[in-house]
Amino acid sequence: SSGINAEYGERGREFSLYTRIDMNTLTCLNESEEGQGSVVFKPWEERRDKTKFVDSDADEELMFNFSFTGSVKLKGIIVVGGGDDTSPSHLKVFKNSSPMTFDDGRRCADQEFDLQDDKDAVLEYQTRVAKFNNCESLSLYFDKNFGADETRICYIGLRGEFSEAQKRGVVICNYESAPQLKDHKTGTKDQNFHGVS
Repeated sequence: SSGINAEYGERGREFSLYTRIDMNTLTCLNESEEGQGSVVFKPWEERRDKTKFVDSDADEELMFNFSFTGSVKLKGIIVVGGGDDTSPSHLKVFKNSSPMTFDDGRRCADQEFDLQDDKDAVLEYQTRVAKFNNCESLSLYFDKNFGADETRICYIGLRGEFSEAQKRGVVICNYESAPQLKDHKTGTKDQNFHGVS
């Protein structure tokens, strides 16, 4: 039993990138209730909780745009839908393109996944890690479901590695291409030097 708990604890840490999302930047396009999209990014232990979810509004499309609070190496994604025909069936992932619109989502994605209806959060979709290295923002575009008019998502899990944002300071320097004697104090009063032959 302790082995199972240890495994869940480790998996929970692996899927903790939701804590690194800058929630002030998170938007969900076509959500039926404003602000509802953020509830699907939750702890691993709550991945099977179907009481918190986001529903699409006018059709089956949902798009999440958000930035991370640092740099991420994204390794995997888990998606739990609402079941029946409302679960998403296709995902397009875009790196460092946020914020995007549905029109932007028509272009070629950094990676696409055909999704299964995964009620138990057991299927992980592996990203091409080299492609998702130094990821500062993500756009997740769910463009299809299994046939319902609306899409329901209950959990989005993100696995990977996080590193703090690097502070990039600006250094202002002046360089001389040819030194000017008058700019440099020599400590002597006589600035007129005469060469001796």
